[in-house]
Amino acid sequence: MEAIGLLVTLEARAGKEADAEAFLESAQPLALDEKGTLKWYAIKFGPGKFGIFDTFANEAGRNAHLNGDIAKALGRGPVNYLRFLRRCKK
Repeated sequence: MEAIGLLVTLEARAGKEADAEAFLESAQPLALDEKGTLKWYAIKFGPGKFGIFDTFANEAGRNAHLNGDIAKALGRGPVNYLRFLRRCKK
């Protein structure tokens, strides 16, 4: 059962919308492989505005996700075409 969630809002840098969308599509298989992530959604709010919404059964699942492959990938290449609108807070 889902007990906690996480919403991350992102904005594509100018001219990088397609790269941002492709990254989010590529992240779905990574999320599906995470045992503690119950549901994972990539959301397109509008032109250049995106989000990721995840749910977890417990804090351990959320922490594993925050230190997992998607989080690591967000810290690498996507910084060239995505920026966080808000810092992730628990």
